[in-house]
Amino acid sequence: MATFRSLPNYAIFIVFLISCLSFSSTEAYDALDPNGNITIKWDIMNWTPDGYVAVVTMYNFQQYRHIQAPGWTLGWTWSKKEVIWSMVGAQTTEQGDCSKFKGNIPHCCKKDPTVVDLLPGTPYNQQIANCCKGGVLNSWVQDSGNAASSFQVSVGSAGTSNKTVRVPKNFTLKAPGPGYTCGPAKIVKSTKFVTSDQRRTTQALMTWNVTCTYSQFLSQKTPTCCVSLSSFYNETIVPCPTCTCGCQNNITQPGSCVEGDSPYLASAVTGHASKNAFSPLVQCTTHMCPIRVHWHVKLNYKQYWRVKITITNFNYRMNYTQWNMVVQHPNLDNITQIFSFNYKPLTPYAAINDTAMLWGVKFYNDLLMEAGPLGNVQSEILFRKDSDTFTFDKGWAFPRRIYFNGDNCVMPPPESYPWLPNASPRPIVSILGSLMAMLASLTFLMALA
Repeated sequence: MATFRSLPNYAIFIVFLISCLSFSSTEAYDALDPNGNITIKWDIMNWTPDGYVAVVTMYNFQQYRHIQAPGWTLGWTWSKKEVIWSMVGAQTTEQGDCSKFKGNIPHCCKKDPTVVDLLPGTPYNQQIANCCKGGVLNSWVQDSGNAASSFQVSVGSAGTSNKTVRVPKNFTLKAPGPGYTCGPAKIVKSTKFVTSDQRRTTQALMTWNVTCTYSQFLSQKTPTCCVSLSSFYNETIVPCPTCTCGCQNNITQPGSCVEGDSPYLASAVTGHASKNAFSPLVQCTTHMCPIRVHWHVKLNYKQYWRVKITITNFNYRMNYTQWNMVVQHPNLDNITQIFSFNYKPLTPYAAINDTAMLWGVKFYNDLLMEAGPLGNVQSEILFRKDSDTFTFDKGWAFPRRIYFNGDNCVMPPPESYPWLPNASPRPIVSILGSLMAMLASLTFLMALA
């Protein structure tokens, strides 16, 4: 096999360029959910005198990443001079300049409309199926029945046939912030619909799809969660790394965090709510993360071992609804029992079963409360030991990776993990024995003298 040194200089330069491009790319690829994406399906249901009526449906095919409040925001750019006459189940945030229209005024005349979902409680005559959830989309594994969102749009000044209509361009999806990158719209085979009695099938007049993928780097430059570790066999508690999600700096960033017992806490929470209710206000900690996951190796039995997991919310402005956590560990193929959490194995690669998704039980602990006495959820997992692989040595009992709400949490450095006690007591005992032997010898010599 040729070595790297044997390559010519130009080949090395090409390899270097490719590696740079691969690291700077914002293409989303998640090894634990390689096929996860949000697919936007645009189905034209009928033609109108100057355009068409379409049903737009957003499917969240991500296994564990969901869209939480304040919900999704969808945008695009029209290819021609289209306008939106009316919408059901959603609305645009701005109407735009419709001054050229006389009589009927369109719902939106902007070249690049921005659409948001309607809120729960919207009157029924403004709803369609799968609408009006405030933009919240659950993950596919956690709640596939609520992993879709739809709205109806009537488009004018557009094509009135498959040959004259033009697909929109430059789709954007915020959920609720940046993070998703959407590809171009692609015309696909028309969607088919089966009636409730299963006796008739209809189909859309035209369908196109848009695929959006997630990148944590685009979503937030700093981490959003961290992991701390402890065990029964070592007194060391390994905290989250210092300044994981930021550093306390009341000089350049006053109010960046607040102490839990501060008398100004209530005013800090309510006073900033009108400005941006969803920006985090975290409790002052060394790590400054909104979420901390603590993994404690609790007990060791002959054939089993037990772990306790605690998720703590340090954000005073956020209740995490429908939260979930993904854990990667080699012993997850031998889970015997899990307490107070739901569990589902994730097997993106069929031969490997080392990843599990955990989430709260509905109406019990599926709501992770904001920072405070109730701002945590806990569970314990009982594993069956595999004699070929099980060990407490070298940090094997700790997770390889943890995600919270789809974002990768920062782990402590491996060298800081609580390892098994070493054989240090033995040399101490031998030294003490030698000292005592020497003292005995000296006592014996002094007695002879």
